[in-house]
Amino acid sequence: MKKLTAIFILFLMVSCGGDYIDKPKNLISRDQMAEILADLSINDQATFMYPGANLEAGTRYVLKTHKVNSKDFVESYRYYVVKEKMSGIAEDAQEILLEKDPKAEKYVKDKTGTAGNPQNVPGLSR
Repeated sequence: MKKLTAIFILFLMVSCGGDYIDKPKNLISRDQMAEILADLSINDQATFMYPGANLEAGTRYVLKTHKVNSKDFVESYRYYVVKEKMSGIAEDAQEILLEKDPKAEKYVKDKTGTAGNPQNVPGLSR
Protein backbone atom coordinates (compact mmCIF):
# COMPACT_ATOMS: atom_id res chain seq x y z
CA MET A 1 0.00 0.00 0.00
CA LYS A 2 2.87 2.33 0.80
CA LYS A 3 4.34 1.84 -2.66
CA LEU A 4 1.00 2.37 -4.38
CA THR A 5 0.29 5.48 -2.32
CA ALA A 6 3.75 6.85 -3.04
CA ILE A 7 3.26 6.28 -6.77
CA PHE A 8 -0.10 8.08 -6.74
CA ILE A 9 1.35 11.02 -4.80
CA LEU A 10 4.28 11.22 -7.19
CA PHE A 11 1.96 11.31 -10.19
CA LEU A 12 -0.19 13.91 -8.49
CA MET A 13 2.84 16.13 -7.87
CA VAL A 14 4.16 15.69 -11.41
CA SER A 15 0.77 16.21 -12.99
CA CYS A 16 0.06 19.42 -11.07
CA GLY A 17 3.08 21.08 -12.69
CA GLY A 18 1.08 22.28 -15.68
CA ASP A 19 -2.42 23.50 -16.27
CA TYR A 20 -2.86 21.65 -19.52
CA ILE A 21 -2.57 17.98 -20.34
CA ASP A 22 -3.28 16.21 -23.59
CA LYS A 23 -5.85 13.45 -23.63
CA PRO A 24 -3.96 10.14 -23.66
CA LYS A 25 -4.14 8.08 -26.82
CA ASN A 26 -5.51 5.04 -24.95
CA LEU A 27 -7.57 6.80 -22.29
CA ILE A 28 -9.33 4.35 -19.98
CA SER A 29 -13.02 5.11 -19.60
CA ARG A 30 -14.27 6.49 -16.28
CA ASP A 31 -16.30 3.33 -15.62
CA GLN A 32 -13.39 1.01 -16.29
CA MET A 33 -11.08 3.19 -14.20
CA ALA A 34 -13.54 2.95 -11.28
CA GLU A 35 -13.63 -0.85 -11.65
CA ILE A 36 -9.84 -1.01 -11.70
CA LEU A 37 -9.54 1.20 -8.61
CA ALA A 38 -12.07 -0.97 -6.77
CA ASP A 39 -10.11 -4.11 -7.64
CA LEU A 40 -6.83 -2.44 -6.67
CA SER A 41 -8.24 -1.53 -3.27
CA ILE A 42 -9.33 -5.16 -2.74
CA ASN A 43 -5.83 -6.23 -3.75
CA ASP A 44 -4.40 -3.70 -1.30
CA GLN A 45 -6.51 -5.11 1.54
CA ALA A 46 -5.25 -8.61 0.76
CA THR A 47 -1.78 -7.50 1.82
CA PHE A 48 -3.12 -6.91 5.33
CA MET A 49 -4.51 -10.44 5.49
CA TYR A 50 -1.40 -11.96 3.93
CA PRO A 51 1.56 -9.77 4.91
CA GLY A 52 3.98 -11.70 2.72
CA ALA A 53 1.83 -11.20 -0.40
CA ASN A 54 3.34 -9.45 -3.37
CA LEU A 55 1.38 -6.24 -4.00
CA GLU A 56 3.09 -5.67 -7.34
CA ALA A 57 2.05 -9.08 -8.67
CA GLY A 58 -1.52 -8.41 -7.55
CA THR A 59 -1.51 -5.04 -9.26
CA ARG A 60 -0.26 -6.59 -12.49
CA TYR A 61 -2.97 -9.25 -12.23
CA VAL A 62 -5.72 -6.63 -11.79
CA LEU A 63 -4.51 -4.66 -14.80
CA LYS A 64 -4.23 -7.85 -16.86
CA THR A 65 -7.80 -8.94 -16.01
CA HIS A 66 -9.04 -5.55 -17.21
CA LYS A 67 -6.86 -5.80 -20.34
CA VAL A 68 -5.03 -2.57 -19.53
CA ASN A 69 -1.29 -2.04 -19.56
CA SER A 70 0.42 -0.10 -16.81
CA LYS A 71 1.44 2.79 -19.08
CA ASP A 72 -2.18 3.40 -20.15
CA PHE A 73 -3.34 3.19 -16.53
CA VAL A 74 -0.74 5.70 -15.34
CA GLU A 75 -1.46 8.13 -18.20
CA SER A 76 -5.22 7.86 -17.67
CA TYR A 77 -4.84 8.28 -13.92
CA ARG A 78 -2.68 11.38 -14.41
CA TYR A 79 -5.18 12.80 -16.92
CA TYR A 80 -8.15 12.33 -14.58
CA VAL A 81 -6.25 13.85 -11.64
CA VAL A 82 -5.25 16.93 -13.63
CA LYS A 83 -8.78 17.33 -14.99
CA GLU A 84 -10.08 17.02 -11.40
CA LYS A 85 -12.33 14.07 -12.23
CA MET A 86 -10.69 11.54 -9.92
CA SER A 87 -12.97 12.18 -6.94
CA GLY A 88 -16.02 11.17 -8.98
CA ILE A 89 -14.23 8.05 -10.17
CA ALA A 90 -13.23 7.19 -6.60
CA GLU A 91 -16.86 7.54 -5.49
CA ASP A 92 -17.90 5.18 -8.30
CA ALA A 93 -15.23 2.73 -7.14
CA GLN A 94 -16.63 2.93 -3.61
CA GLU A 95 -20.10 2.04 -4.95
CA ILE A 96 -18.62 -0.92 -6.83
CA LEU A 97 -16.96 -2.12 -3.63
CA LEU A 98 -20.25 -1.87 -1.75
CA GLU A 99 -21.98 -3.87 -4.49
CA LYS A 100 -19.31 -6.57 -4.29
CA ASP A 101 -19.52 -6.74 -0.49
CA PRO A 102 -22.81 -5.51 1.00
CA LYS A 103 -21.47 -6.16 4.51
CA ALA A 104 -18.92 -3.41 3.93
CA GLU A 105 -21.65 -0.76 4.11
CA LYS A 106 -22.66 -1.91 7.60
CA TYR A 107 -19.00 -2.00 8.65
CA VAL A 108 -18.46 1.56 7.41
CA LYS A 109 -21.60 2.77 9.20
CA ASP A 110 -20.54 1.06 12.43
CA LYS A 111 -17.03 2.52 12.31
CA THR A 112 -18.13 6.05 11.45
CA GLY A 113 -21.29 6.10 13.53
CA THR A 114 -23.38 7.29 10.60
CA ALA A 115 -26.88 6.00 10.01
CA GLY A 116 -27.13 7.42 6.50
CA ASN A 117 -25.60 6.25 3.27
CA PRO A 118 -21.85 5.64 2.80
CA GLN A 119 -21.49 9.09 1.27
CA ASN A 120 -21.51 10.41 4.85
CA VAL A 121 -18.12 8.84 5.45
CA PRO A 122 -15.71 11.60 6.48
CA GLY A 123 -12.89 12.46 4.13
CA LEU A 124 -9.26 11.53 4.67
CA SER A 125 -8.19 15.02 5.61
CA ARG A 126 -9.69 16.78 8.60
